[in-house]
Amino acid sequence: MKKYLLTGLLVWVPLGITLWVLNLIIGMLDLTLSLLPEQLHPDELLGVHIPGLGVILTAVVVLTTGLLVRNVFGQRLLAYWDGLLRRIPFVNAIYNSVKQVSDTLLSENGNAFRKVLLVRYPHPDAWSLAFLTSTPAEVTRQLHGDEYVGVFVPTTPSPVNGFYFYVKKSETIELDISVDAAFRAIISMGVVTTPENAAQLAGANK
Repeated sequence: MKKYLLTGLLVWVPLGITLWVLNLIIGMLDLTLSLLPEQLHPDELLGVHIPGLGVILTAVVVLTTGLLVRNVFGQRLLAYWDGLLRRIPFVNAIYNSVKQVSDTLLSENGNAFRKVLLVRYPHPDAWSLAFLTSTPAEVTRQLHGDEYVGVFVPTTPSPVNGFYFYVKKSETIELDISVDAAFRAIISMGVVTTPENAAQLAGANK
């Protein structure tokens, strides 16, 4: 009886959580429909509420924005709004912080979260998965000696939380695995891992 209960939970728990997260995301994106004039709301035009239309609207807006910004006129308009927001007190602090993070994470040329490392944490005899976030020259200059790198060590099973600190580059091990594989290992607390990932981690700990 117990094994059947556990088998059923293994089926329904991930499915239920996945559906709950998708419903939450779709519900949030559907709020973008409120930007449309009332007479253009899909609920008014169709006479029935269809979940997910906000997702389509959001995708269209984002893609259209990307296309516009790629041309000269769009770049000038973006520069104008960027300069305007940077001059508004209080708003500029929020905007600058968010833009710096988004530019770092979403830039095609950026290195943030592109490499998976092993670092000694939380004590010298333990290894933790970490993501390379930066190579701050100022930190290396102040600390002298070896080159230091900025790393983010996510917590398990919620990788959105974690710790950020600087470590000697010579004391890190770069893993030949994808960021997705590392996230899967962290979220599953090491249960879900590819054979290549397991072999890499085992070899690095020797």
